Order: sequence, then structure tokens, then C-alpha cells
Amino acid sequence: MIPHDLVIADTRAWLERAVIGLNLCPFAKSVHVKGQVHYAVSRASTAHDLLDDLVSELKNLVATDPKERDTTLLMAPDCMHDFLDFNDFLAQAEQALAELDLDGVLQIASLHPRYQFAGTLEDDITNFTNRSPYPTLHLLREDSIDRAVAAFPDPESIFEVNMQTMERLGSEGWAALKVDATAVGDAVVASSVHDTSKT
Repeated sequence: MIPHDLVIADTRAWLERAVIGLNLCPFAKSVHVKGQVHYAVSRASTAHDLLDDLVSELKNLVATDPKERDTTLLMAPDCMHDFLDFNDFLAQAEQALAELDLDGVLQIASLHPRYQFAGTLEDDITNFTNRSPYPTLHLLREDSIDRAVAAFPDPESIFEVNMQTMERLGSEGWAALKVDATAVGDAVVASSVHDTSKT
């Protein structure tokens, strides 16, 4: 079992080096700098248990002041290692969102170490825009998305620009970022990780 703090440290490093460092999401830097990203580690080993943890995090996010917690990254290091299983699980996640009457309030985005867009080969570098160290559910507030999109001059271009960024970077460039699972050393965990998942 990968230690709780290491899961958070790996995810934080991926966010800083890949998502923010490559500007894959122009909206990520602001909430990261303000400390509004909540890192939650699920120790679920089954889809059923992960769904329980997801429901809990959805409730917690909507009940928390956006100035304190704007978004949540729910990592599942102990299950959903197969991308197709993870992809199938998303239907249950969306159903849970609807049953909580949070459809239109919150949104769930998916990230996975083996993420693969439809119509691409597994090793296509463009898949890496959505490749996180662990299976991850990103819980976002619709209001925050709307504000961010309104402030961005051309939000429709983000996907295309990301594809170009990844193609320029290449597989060697991605490997150099060292953002795979457990790539962060113990010293980083001990010195810089503040675990907010229990607050």
C-alpha cells in the first residue's frame, strides 16, 4: 500500500510540474496558489467503496466555503488500475451526482495513469494531458468553471493547444518531468506535504 502522504505528494508534484508547469489547465494555478485544492486519498479497494468515498467528498465540497476549498482531487491508489474499469465507474459517479441533486452544481472530471482518448493508440502522447499518478476524480464547482471560462479569451482553444504542447514535449520530455506515481522522494513528503484530506 502506497503511503497516504506519498499519494498526496505525487499528485501535488504532478499538478505543479505538468498541469500548471505545462499550462494544461489555465485555471489551475490560481486555486493552487490560494491553497484551495483539497487532496483526498481513498483507501477503497472496490468500486463500491470508492463510490462511498466519492459521495462523501461531493457532500464535503458543496458544504465548504469556496474560498477555503474550491476543488477536490480524490485519488484512489488501491483500485481502478484498469482504465476501462475506471471509465465504466464514471457512469456510477455521474449517477451519484444526480442522486445528490448536485448535477449543475458540481462536475466530475476523470484522470488516470493509463488515460486514453477514444480513437488514439495507448502510447499516443496526447493521452498524457489526462494522465495523473493515480486514478483520480476531480470534483469541480460549476460556478468556478463558468467564471474561469468567462475570464479566458478563447476557452475552446485549450484542448487544441494542449495537444500541440504534448506533441512538442514528446515522451522523453514527459518522462523528464518525473510525475509518475511514487516519483517524489521521502524528503519532499516529510518537508512539504500538508495533508488536508482529514479536515
